[in-house]
Amino acid sequence: MKVYAINGSPRKNKNTATLLQKALDGVKESAKDKEIETEIINLYDLNYTGCKSCFACKRLGGTSYGKCAIKDDIYEVLEKLSQADGLIFGSPIYFGTITGQLQSFLERLLFPYLVYDENYSSIPPKKMPTAFIYTMNVPEEVMNQIGYLKTFHRIESVIERIFTKPLAMYSNNTYQFDDYSKYKSSAFSEEAKAAHRKIQFPLDCQKAFELGVNLIK
Repeated sequence: MKVYAINGSPRKNKNTATLLQKALDGVKESAKDKEIETEIINLYDLNYTGCKSCFACKRLGGTSYGKCAIKDDIYEVLEKLSQADGLIFGSPIYFGTITGQLQSFLERLLFPYLVYDENYSSIPPKKMPTAFIYTMNVPEEVMNQIGYLKTFHRIESVIERIFTKPLAMYSNNTYQFDDYSKYKSSAFSEEAKAAHRKIQFPLDCQKAFELGVNLIK
């Protein structure tokens, strides 16, 4: 078995990446009696674009029917993921939604599996379990007030249509800078941010771990 975490953050050791690793740790914990491998894929290490509307994935009898034909840095990644036993997506929130890097990746991953028949059915090789971890600067109450959840649910609904309904967790009011004094950031209180992180981020790490435990049943 193999479970992949897809890191949609440009940072490899900060909030999103840390929570993704905790989730993978939970996967391993839940599968002690099974041989299971985990891997984080850092999207910002890869050179690719979103869907180019070539429709090779829809061409009847074509060699790329049901899979993306664009041969760039994620061509082989998509092939690996087609045989995964679980996928965990993670992204910081930029302007109310996931990063453009992850959005482009999801276009390439999901669109080839969507069939243009009467029911808009799907043809993934596996109906694997999925999860989504969102990290964001805004507090939970603001997230709820300004409609972020509606955006998240729309993204999750597409993933559910292709694979399965994602488990989801949110890490709010995140600590963004190592030293707030170096940046124009008077909108935030570094002291309050640090105090919140000290208490909340360990709880978020535990939630991510539990998400991983519950991913593979």
